[in-house]
Amino acid sequence: MLEHILQTKREEVSSLQLPEVCEHLPRRSFYDALAKPHRFLGLIAEVKKASPSKGIIRQQMNVVDIACAYERAGADAVSVLTDEQYFKGHRSYVTKVKKHIHIPILRKDFIIDRKQLVESVRIGADAILLIGEALDSSFLHELYEEAHEIGLQCLVEVHAPQTVENILKRFTPKAIGINNRDLTTFRTSLHVTKQIVPLLPDCIIVSESGIHTYDDVRTVQQAGAHAMLVGEALMRKQDVRAAIYELFGERDV
Repeated sequence: MLEHILQTKREEVSSLQLPEVCEHLPRRSFYDALAKPHRFLGLIAEVKKASPSKGIIRQQMNVVDIACAYERAGADAVSVLTDEQYFKGHRSYVTKVKKHIHIPILRKDFIIDRKQLVESVRIGADAILLIGEALDSSFLHELYEEAHEIGLQCLVEVHAPQTVENILKRFTPKAIGINNRDLTTFRTSLHVTKQIVPLLPDCIIVSESGIHTYDDVRTVQQAGAHAMLVGEALMRKQDVRAAIYELFGERDV
C-alpha cells in the first residue's frame, strides 16, 4: 500500500503547481508547543476525513470548525491531511485553518520532493511530516535541513527499528513520531511505541495512530512518549471537543 501511495505521489509532484504565497500568516513553533503541552501528554489533534484502511471516517467535515474545536479543548497543535486521493484532504485546508487558530499546524502528507517544502510554506504550514519508511535516510536528512532553512519544523516518523538506526546514523531529529501503524499492512499496535522509545535519543517523542481511549493515552505516556497524534478517535465523534476531554479522562467544561 505504501509503495502504491508513493507512486501516486510521484505522479502528482511531477505536475505540481505551486500556490501563491499567503501573506500575513504567522509562524508558530511546533516544537515549543509539544515541549510545553497543556496536559500531562501533548496532543496533536488531526483533521482527517478518510484513510486508505478505514475509508470515509467523517461524511460531513468543516475543517475550520473542527480545528477551532480542537483548540478550544486544549490541543497543542493541529495536524491537517492534505493528500487528496487517499485521505480526501486538500492543501487549501491548511490555509483555511491557519487563519482561524492560534496553535501550530502540522501538514500531514507524503513529502517526497523539495517542491513540497516550498508549497508547505506558501500554504501556511508550521511543520511537516517526513516519513522514514518512505524516504532514503540521506534524502530525508536533506529535506529536514532544507525545511528548517525555510522556516519549517519537522516531525520525523518511524515505525521499524532499522529505520530508526538508519536515520540516527545521519542525524538526530528534534521531534520523532512513532507510527504504531505498519504502512505496508496497515495493522496497528501500541506495542510499537514501547519497542521504539528505548532506541531513541533525547528528543520530542510522539506516538501516532491506534490511540482511542484514556487507557491508550496512559499506555503511550508510560512507554515514554511526550505527545500523541490522534485523528480517527476524534473524527468519529460528533462533538470533537468533548471527544478530547473524554480521551484525557476529563469532564467537558
